Amino acid sequence: MRLPTPILCTVLIALNACGQQAAHDMISNSHKGIIDFAKVDTVQAPGKNIMLIYQDRKNNYWFGSWEEGLYQYDGKTMLHFTTACGLPGNRIDEIQEDHAGNLYFATNGSILKFDGKQFIALPESDADHDWKLIPSDLWFKDGWDSRFVFRCDGDSLYKLQLPPVRQGEEYIARNPTHPNPYTVYSMYKDSRGHAWFGTGALGAVRYNGRSFDWILERDVMEIYNAPTEGANGIRSIIEDKDGYFWFNSLFRYRVYEAKKSLPGNPEGTFYSRTKSIGSLDGKEGGNLNEYLSITKDTNNALWIATYNAGVYHYDGKKITQYIVKNGPLAITLFSVYRDRAGQLWLGTQKDGAYRFNGQTFERFTLNHKQ
Repeated sequence: MRLPTPILCTVLIALNACGQQAAHDMISNSHKGIIDFAKVDTVQAPGKNIMLIYQDRKNNYWFGSWEEGLYQYDGKTMLHFTTACGLPGNRIDEIQEDHAGNLYFATNGSILKFDGKQFIALPESDADHDWKLIPSDLWFKDGWDSRFVFRCDGDSLYKLQLPPVRQGEEYIARNPTHPNPYTVYSMYKDSRGHAWFGTGALGAVRYNGRSFDWILERDVMEIYNAPTEGANGIRSIIEDKDGYFWFNSLFRYRVYEAKKSLPGNPEGTFYSRTKSIGSLDGKEGGNLNEYLSITKDTNNALWIATYNAGVYHYDGKKITQYIVKNGPLAITLFSVYRDRAGQLWLGTQKDGAYRFNGQTFERFTLNHKQ
């Protein structure tokens, strides 16, 4: 399923706007954003635009906005970091934590390392632009309309280009003014430690430390859409409890360590595929089979966040829909996240952060946090 045109345009405009805003909020690689805690606001809830939620090892919650900066909640107090108190940019695109407990925030072209007092922009190294798969390294997206990613070793960033594939190069040649099909929308590290990158229009690629293996089937290779329709892209990747991979499509994939000769493909492939759960709404011939974000709960059931059709729970047999509302109105979603205690959270574009209470998703505030 493609997102309906107005919805797709909204998503693409938002992504495009990030590129324009980056010129305004870009910070230098030598920047040290020392936080003036006297100017940090204390608030009762995250803002309306909350795209990302993350819980660190110290059990602090971080809420990242594309418009309103960064929120930190320690279980008692919620702090709001913005450019007014020293945050280098008010747009947060990624939040990650390394093996040593250091936190990293991606904001408009820079990766910031936070030590509790200051946000330090990591320098981009000119020394090593070779692809490597090191377990302790983190991976970051480069941003909108780019075929690069960053490998981060905690001290430096290494900018790496996704290698060309014939379909991508042909698409660029035919559509030179369109967004780069290699643009990375999502990243995932699988159970073998391999790195996956979901692209805007070229499907998904696995890097196993030795080779780049693409899944370019029609259901995930979005450049089969007419150029005027845009591309949904691979916005979320996950490996389920049975070892199947999900790429927001009609199929699920069994992925192998190396290529195998399989029926119908004697030359060998590194994956096979089988029909997945089909349309989430259960309708025969329905096309609600793409989503924005996916996670697993503590029982290994899947939770799937759609843009405007709520959240779907799939336990391997049954699909249950949860409509998410702010008062009487259903809202649009962006991400679903499971915290360290197994609680489920939702990031939304206009309605703040939501948390699952066992029966429904409700808006999170400090006045209503139980």
